[in-house]
This record gives sequence, structure tokens and C-alpha cells, in this order.
Amino acid sequence: MAELRHATAAAAAASRASSSPAKRDAEAASASSPFVASRSSAPLHHRYPLPSLVRSLLALEDPRSPSGSASYRILVAVVACIVLFSLISAPSVWSRLNAPYLCRKDGVRLHCPRVNERDSLWENPHAAAASWKPCAERRSDEISDLVPENETSGYIFIHAEGGLNQQRIAICNAVAIAKIMNATLILPVLKQDQIWKDQTKFEDIFDVDYFINYLKDDVRIVRDIPEWFTEKDELFTSIKRTVKNIPKYASAQFYIDNVLPRIKEKNIMSIKPFVDRLGYDNVPMEINRLRCRVNYHALKFLPEIEEMADKLATRMRNRTGDVNPYMALHLRFEKGMVGLSFCDFAGTREEKTMMADYRQKQWPRRYKNGSHLWPLALEKRKEGRCPLEPGEIGIILRAMGYTKETQIYVASGQVYGGSNRMAPLRNMFPNLVTKEDLASKEEIEHFKKHVTSLAALDFLVCLKSDVFVMTHGGNFAKLIIGFRRYMGHHRLKSIKPDKGLMSKFFGDPYMPWATFVEDVMITHQTRTGLPESTFPHYDLWENPLTPCMCKS
Repeated sequence: MAELRHATAAAAAASRASSSPAKRDAEAASASSPFVASRSSAPLHHRYPLPSLVRSLLALEDPRSPSGSASYRILVAVVACIVLFSLISAPSVWSRLNAPYLCRKDGVRLHCPRVNERDSLWENPHAAAASWKPCAERRSDEISDLVPENETSGYIFIHAEGGLNQQRIAICNAVAIAKIMNATLILPVLKQDQIWKDQTKFEDIFDVDYFINYLKDDVRIVRDIPEWFTEKDELFTSIKRTVKNIPKYASAQFYIDNVLPRIKEKNIMSIKPFVDRLGYDNVPMEINRLRCRVNYHALKFLPEIEEMADKLATRMRNRTGDVNPYMALHLRFEKGMVGLSFCDFAGTREEKTMMADYRQKQWPRRYKNGSHLWPLALEKRKEGRCPLEPGEIGIILRAMGYTKETQIYVASGQVYGGSNRMAPLRNMFPNLVTKEDLASKEEIEHFKKHVTSLAALDFLVCLKSDVFVMTHGGNFAKLIIGFRRYMGHHRLKSIKPDKGLMSKFFGDPYMPWATFVEDVMITHQTRTGLPESTFPHYDLWENPLTPCMCKS
């Protein structure tokens, strides 16, 4: 290519050298004007008269003439202004198109490009949502196989640990293993959690009579430890009366081989710990169906909790005077969650130091000397194992098309970082409210005596929402999504962000907003809460499709 360019240049030089100056001037003038046609046609400016300003620019009029001189000076001034303005504004335009977080940040405020609300924001396609129906209830022609009380294998007693949703799963599993071993279930005790510090009893949160009566053809359930058993404290303290070391996600056969003989021997046994001690794909289909029956039908909250939740949902839909859809956002960004995640989050040096001290105190074995935490945090974020920050979920929702006017119910504990951490999300969606904002002080005070009652209100308001959005995993989000799928609410969206892919997008400082919007929409087309085919080691609570749902 270089040789070709040199040859062409040499030929051109030779040609110019052999031409006369007059001829070269004429040829140059002819080549310089794009408006000069062939020799046989008239020049364009003779056929179409142009303004003097344009004629000066195109060298069709001598700028030294009186009219051309003034026009030429004006034109030069205008062009100079345009060039100057472009040079000044170019950095600002470029930075806005390539903002690190896709939105312009002003202190704690984030300004994102406006996105028009789409018609499909508030529901899944009707055809896709209508192909499955719940079928975990007992059929009318189904014969009960419950044996007489004196023929059961014995009594089992469990401690349902953790928060409300962890306790709910434990209760469902307790009914299931009672069925597996043909045992009588003593009403589970909701154990006081070290974090929640709550003394709630089963009857303080759930309708006991409804629970026992609904399951009367499946499992024998009694309210209390039998009177003939006088050593009741042994169920809480004695090793002889306790079955321990049950592996996580144990099979039905494990209980038959290892737990059933001890129940038959002692007649009454306590099982602990008991949160996730029963698997999903290693138990009979009917046992999984029974767990769904307990979760979706037998476990009902007290009427007063149901009524208050209905009021809160109604108030959410009527906040503006008109009936509007609302979104429920489960924002998992409490101090304990942030600490346990061992992920790195933006914040002040003081915040990072305090979080490091907190982690070292709470999880000394995992923390060690802290030197390995930074690469670990990067790896976890890439794998989608870090909770989304309030500002991050706000950007994702704006990209999906939810506008500033969207009504959002926030189900959350105290957010780590407080109002400063919430400011970006609140700026993008100012209509953020909690149950404390919707209810009067007197209404809420009635439920404050039991922390689990407040959690139950959040659970029901999220369940009734038009769109449910989770920011991190956990039993609360899994149960809500599963409940909405099962009860036919899967026409309503349940958005589960792809945190791994989103972290990649957030880390790209050169991604334009339009590209981000397109990628967010494509990524989440299949993450909206529709029933999904089950697979080995699937989570029954989040996706109850195969054992608990049938084709419509």
C-alpha cells in the first residue's frame, strides 16, 4: 500500500510539473467546487440562486465584495460559536452517556433517563400464566389412610427455629415426617430466636383449630404433650429423648431407618435442630404434595392479621385517590445480612472499618485476618451471591420501565446505612412506604407485642401485590414467589433479578443507558415468576410445580 501511495503521488507531481500554471489553476478551480457540472451544462448557482451568506461560504461570491464581506464575517462567527459550544459540552455529554452507574449522580441523588411505562409491566402474559393450576388439596374421592391413635408409631416433637418463614418451613416438614413415620405430631413450638428475641407461640400467629382440622385425614396432630408423659422438660434438655445429627435434606428412607426405631422404643421423641432436615427429590411425590397442602392451605394466619393485611393492601392501591397497582419490594440490606454476605459495598472509610469489626466479632473463623476478603467479595459479586444495594435495584427497576410515580411497599428490616443508603432509591421512586406509613400508631401497636405478627403483615401485603421484587435470596422471598405461583397469582409478576449479570453491567463504565435497558429487559423476560419445570435438588418452596400443580 505504501508503494502504491508513493507511485500515485509521483505521477501526480509529474503531471503538475508538465502543466502550465494557468491550466493548473483552471483545473483546480473546477475540481474544488462540487457544484460545477459538466462543461455542457450551466453551473448550479446560475440555475438555482443561493443566499449571499451561502454563496460566500461556497466561494461562489468574492468575500472581498461589500455584500460578501459582511456575510462571510457573520458565517465565521456562527461557525466559531458552534465549534466552541461543542468543545465545551462534549465532556458533559460523553460523561452522561457513559456514567459509571448508567445514571448521573449528584451527591446522594441519582438522575436516570426517563423510561416510558409499558403495558406489560404489571402482569405476565395471560396464556403463559393460565396453563397450570394448584392441586395439592385432598381430592373429594381420596380415602384417608390415617390409623387409629393407639396404632401410631409414637409422638414426635420439634422446635421450629429462626424467623417466621423459617418456622413455617419447619412446620411443613414436621407434618411430612410424621406422615412418613406414621407418628402423632405434637403442635410445634416456635423457639425464641437469638436475633428476633421473640416469644411468639404457635397460637399467637396461626389458627390452630383450622390447622388441625384441615389435616385431620392426613396426620394426627395434638395440641400439647400427652398428660401421661410427666417428664416434659426432657423433651427440651435430655439427650436420651432427642434425635440429633440428622443431615440436611435427609431422605424419607433415612427417617424410616434411623429415627423411627427410636420413636418406637421411647414412644415420644424430640427432633432438633429441625429447619431443613428433609429433602425434596428423595421423598415420595405424595409427601411433597402434603407439604404443599400444609403450606398453602392448612397454615392460616389469625383472622386479625389477615384483616389488617387486607387494609394495608387496599390503602396501597388507593394512595393517589385512584385505584393503582403497587409493587412490593423485599429489600434485604440489613446490617446482619450485609455482614454475613462478606461482600464489599460502597461506603465511607468509617463504615467499612465498623463493618470489619462487626464481622470479626460475629464470624471470627470466617474473618481470620481479613486479608482474603477483598478477592472473595469480588468473586461472590460475579457469582450473584451479594445482596443488591437500594440504589442498584432502583436502577434496574427504572430500566424495566417503572416510572417515578410507581407505588412501592417496602418489606425490610432496618437498612444498613440508614437514610443515606436509601436516598438514591427514594429519589428515583419517592412513593416508597412501609406498614408504619400506612397504618396508624394504634393499629401497629397491637401487633408489636409479637415480632412475627409484623413479619406476617409484610408477608401478606407482598403476597397481594401486583408485582413482587426480591433483592436477595432467603425463605421470605422463596415462599412469596412459590405462593404466588401456586395460588394462581403467577399472572402477577415476581421479579428475581439476575444479580451476577447485573453486577457485570454495573461494573462497565462505558455501557450506554439504551444498551443497559435492552439487556435488562432481555435478561428478565424469563425471571417473572411463571411456574418452571423442576429439576434435581430444586427448591419446593420457591417452585412447587411438579408435585403440587397440574396442567389446566
